[in-house]
Amino acid sequence: MSINRRSKNITEGVARAPNRSMYYALGYEAGDFKKPMIGVANAHSTITPCNSGLQKLADAAVAGIEEAGGNAQIFGTPTISDGMAMGTEGMKYSLVSREVIADCIETCVQGQWMDGVLVVGGCDKNMPGGMMGMLRANVPAIYVYGGTILPGHYTGRDLNIVSVFEAVGEFTAGRMNEEDFCQIERRAIPGSGSCGGMYTANTMSSAFEALGMSLPYSSTMANPHDETQNSAKQAARVLVDAVKADLKPRDIVTRQSIENAVAVIMATGGSTNAVLHFLAIAHAAQVDWTIDDFERIRKKVPVLCDLKPSGQYLAVDLHRAGGIPQVMKLLLNAGLLHGDCITITGKTVAQNLAEVPDVPRADQDVIRPIAKPMYEHGHLAILKGNLSPEGCVAKITGLKNPVMTGPARVFDDEQSALAAIMARHIVPGDVMVLRYLGPKGAPGMPEMLAPTSALIGQGLGESVGLVTDGRFSGGTWGMVVGHVAPEAYAGGNIALVREGDAITIDAHTLSLQLNVSEAELATRRAAWSPPAPRYTRGVLAKFAKNASSASTGAVLDKFE
Repeated sequence: MSINRRSKNITEGVARAPNRSMYYALGYEAGDFKKPMIGVANAHSTITPCNSGLQKLADAAVAGIEEAGGNAQIFGTPTISDGMAMGTEGMKYSLVSREVIADCIETCVQGQWMDGVLVVGGCDKNMPGGMMGMLRANVPAIYVYGGTILPGHYTGRDLNIVSVFEAVGEFTAGRMNEEDFCQIERRAIPGSGSCGGMYTANTMSSAFEALGMSLPYSSTMANPHDETQNSAKQAARVLVDAVKADLKPRDIVTRQSIENAVAVIMATGGSTNAVLHFLAIAHAAQVDWTIDDFERIRKKVPVLCDLKPSGQYLAVDLHRAGGIPQVMKLLLNAGLLHGDCITITGKTVAQNLAEVPDVPRADQDVIRPIAKPMYEHGHLAILKGNLSPEGCVAKITGLKNPVMTGPARVFDDEQSALAAIMARHIVPGDVMVLRYLGPKGAPGMPEMLAPTSALIGQGLGESVGLVTDGRFSGGTWGMVVGHVAPEAYAGGNIALVREGDAITIDAHTLSLQLNVSEAELATRRAAWSPPAPRYTRGVLAKFAKNASSASTGAVLDKFE
């Protein structure tokens, strides 16, 4: 193999001898300096089941790199378990970790002047953080997803992490006995892998496959299965080929490939978090992409997959039914994908899908035919109105009552809102407003899975609205609206809502309206002032100071 442009920096000249000495200490031979140096960003940890099964994939990737003629350099990235942090102060660090992960990858790849990087990740923020770091460094790169978890089982039903959150609501509402509650808690998470529905991790892995930055079929594999290791090893070989070809992330991640990714997010019923994260990914890729582009794609792409949280099946079922390639083939044939986009394999999307059947198998109903979709249009709608002029995100498919007007029940933190639900103070027709939970206000834009799951568990999922400048878990469903921007801390109108104000959520007109006159809002604004920052030191304070609006991805480097 010829000397790579990056490796060349440490191979030539007497002045480079100290650099080479450091590598000799790692076991390098003289000939190794002519091989590409490939970083392996390994997010393995025992913090969460999502990441506890990653080491075997990192090991397989190292073996694949070496077999393909490269040298692997392993470094770590952190993770925060959303499932474990949910409902606690720790949840404020979740979105922050996306930026930390991106910074780690950019820093190591650029600081060590690597020729390429393979990122291995599992939990939610590993995904966008890894992709953002890859795009910033812009050396040949590939994403290796750790894989989904297998379902738990109890009384003949499949379980997953959301089953536990919803069981809390059912138990407190007297709709579940203590034995069933305890058994669900113990059995829902049977081993390693990311949360099993089309929640945020599986949404982002599926989108990365559609984006062209990971291998076909890799996004829906189960972590305990051997195929994940085989796929990781193959990904490493593909990456070494990409280094030879100098095929870089920004060659692959274009406006057209992001459209492909968002089309798959819509077709699979993916997480609301994908909106926030793809705004950030587009920013890292220097691609022109706005929150309104999601609505443009939503209007033309149907929901094809019957997946949790609002459907029946899990990611492992999608994998058995044909995986993301089968979904993509349906979209491609319907003219809803750009087949000419290049992928990390060196082939186009159309070439990768050439052998995939034109129609889904008849013996499954996870993936619907294009002519018989779950829903005619996508599920992630961008609502606007005087309560969110920059836009907010709502899941609107499958709701029996997609329009509601109700009195505001106002909470300035998640814990008091959850306490009100558990005390049965929230009744059908209420619109809960959870504010000061945005990127700057919380800070860190925590997810509201505990309150939304409690509502569902109490049977209020479709009769109570919930509006927040925070985020929702990928496992959330119901009459929920998140990412309200501008956020309360920045002076958005959500800060001016008072108890009992009428709020209208209208999925038909895509509007979120506070039914209060402009004159009254002006009076309230004159009397309003932002609260003191909740943190004045450390990473949360830095995030609060620098985070952009949720409508632009809550990124930290949007300075223009």
